[in-house]
This record gives sequence, C-alpha cells and structure tokens, in this order.
Amino acid sequence: MSRVYNFSAGPSMLPESVLKRAADEMLDYHGCGQSVMEMSHRSKIYGSIIEAAEADLRQIMGIPDNYKVLFLQGGASSQFAMVPLNLMNGSGKADYVITGQWAKKAFAEGSRYGEAKAVASSADKTFSYIPKLDPSTFTKDADYFHICMNNTIYGTKFHQLPETGDVPLVADFSSCILSEPVDVSKFGVIYAGAQKNCGPAGLTIVIIREDLIGKARDITPTMFNYQTHADNGSMFNTPPCYAIYIFGLVLQWIKDEIGGLDAMKARNEAKAAVLYDFLDNSKLFRGTVVKEDRSLMNAPFVTGDADMDAKFVKAAEAAGFVNLKGHRSVGGMRASIYNAMPMEGVEKLVAFMKDFEANA
Repeated sequence: MSRVYNFSAGPSMLPESVLKRAADEMLDYHGCGQSVMEMSHRSKIYGSIIEAAEADLRQIMGIPDNYKVLFLQGGASSQFAMVPLNLMNGSGKADYVITGQWAKKAFAEGSRYGEAKAVASSADKTFSYIPKLDPSTFTKDADYFHICMNNTIYGTKFHQLPETGDVPLVADFSSCILSEPVDVSKFGVIYAGAQKNCGPAGLTIVIIREDLIGKARDITPTMFNYQTHADNGSMFNTPPCYAIYIFGLVLQWIKDEIGGLDAMKARNEAKAAVLYDFLDNSKLFRGTVVKEDRSLMNAPFVTGDADMDAKFVKAAEAAGFVNLKGHRSVGGMRASIYNAMPMEGVEKLVAFMKDFEANA
C-alpha cells in the first residue's frame, strides 16, 4: 500500500524519515534492548532523550535563558485554564482577541477565573480575517493579553503582533510552531499541542518566561501549576515519553535535513504560494480568507456549492488526497500543509484540482 497525502489539521502527517527512524528503533533503542515506549522515564537513557529534545528546541527557536521549556500533557485546551490559573493573579484581568473556535474556548475558560475582556473579534465574517487592534482599548493593568497565533479551522494568522507594552503576550502556537522563526522574547508564554506540526498527539509544549512562574492562585491543582513542572524538569509525573521522543526526532529533522527555521519558512512559503496562486486564479475554487491574513499552514477553500464540495472531497480521497473536508463548523475544504507536507504533495493536489475543475 502506498502512503497517501494527508492534509489533516491534526493529528497530521510526520516526516517520512522520522517515521522510518522510529520504526528502526522501535524494538531496540540505541542498543539498550528495549523500546522507548517501555523504558523508565527515570532512566539515564530516557533522560538523555528529553534533555536533547529541550536543548534542540532551545537552539532551533533561539529561546532565551530566562525562559523555561515544559513538556506537558492535556493538549492546548488544558492551557486555556492553566494560563489564567497561573497568570491571572494580579489585577484579575486579561484581554483576548477572538479569531476562531479555539480563541473563543480560551476566552470562555479565562472568564471562569477572572475578568476576561474580548478586545476584538472577527466573528462577524466567520473569522475570515484578523481584526485590526486598537491599543487604546487594551486593559492597561491586564495580567496578560491572549491571542491564537494561527487559526487552524479558519486559516488566518497574526502577521503583526499586538503592542501590549508591559502586559505579557500569551499565544497559542499549536498549528504554526516551528513553521518559521519567531522572537520568543516578545512573548510571556507560548504554548502548543504538538500533533498539528511537530509530533504525535499527547505532548503539549509550553515556553514560559521565568518571572511568570510561581504566582499560581491557591486553588490551582498541583498538576496545573507551572511551578510544579518547572521545578521537576517536566518529570513531576510520567511525561508523554514516546511523544517527546518523536518530537525530538522531528527537531533533528528540522536541523539536519531542512536547515533550521529560516529554511523551513522559505519551504512553507513556497508550498503555500503554489496552492494560493491556484485558488486566486481558479474559476471553481476560491479561498475564504482575506489575502493579507492567510496562514501558511491551513488553507480553507470552497466551490460555493455544498454538493460540489462533497463530490470533490470524495474524488480527492479516492485519488490519495485525504482529510481535505473542512471543519464541521464551516464546511467546504481545508488543506493543512504543515512542515512535513512535501512540495510534491501540494503540487499534486493542485494538479488534481485543475483536472477536477476542467471536468466539473
């Protein structure tokens, strides 16, 4: 059986070389006679795996020394609560920009723990754009300002960060982490579920400035306190061992095969250009996002006819292009072209779409 081109929004495809290496090491990791799935997380050999993953992430992203890297569980959704429990502890206020379903859920969770304010929203046009922000509307004494950097469902991305001054900027990077260089120092917290762009489901990455740790409110569960994990090197309990191992292999792939995040950005821009150029000139398909806010990772598109959309998704799957159906909340189609998607996959998808259009 040949591998399909998987355009899933997550869990998504992984680099083939990573999967092959993991298969080669499945039964015997580096001569230890056991799988990473089986070894104790307290063992010296596993310690080398998690330490290397953190070191590589720090190098690749240029993470400053005054930031902690935490490998957690619970997905990005757990961070919707962990952020306010740990940070909403001064004024009890926080600002949110509502740019999609995940931003809405983060805002709703934040509202449970303090005075959360939606400073802007793009709900009026089905989240098809990033709203313009007016700093005069920001809460001056907010404990943090939250954004969803890249919106998986709707295909939008912040190309310009809000100017929040001394208020820490918190960002959900789940669907764009490691897709391009980022200045970590502009953020108080970056968090991401790994399963969209850099690993399997089960691992949540948190990059947090040290001065934001240690202020959790008394009601915070032990496992939801960043201090717990920072003090224990992400080893307070059994971490998602195998997911961290695969994440580490993906980081090595970025370093050794891609050449770092500058090269990754160029690769992702080239892939996105192929797809968006076709959509902009197609007579059947059209993108749903305003051009200036388009994501490099997620490209939603429609034909304008629900039956035609369904026909296309079915035909595409039969041709080996899977998981192109749009999110249930918006319909249509969505091609998630994360880091691991090769240019060949995008080019072949566009060729298929051209043929479909010609015969529609």
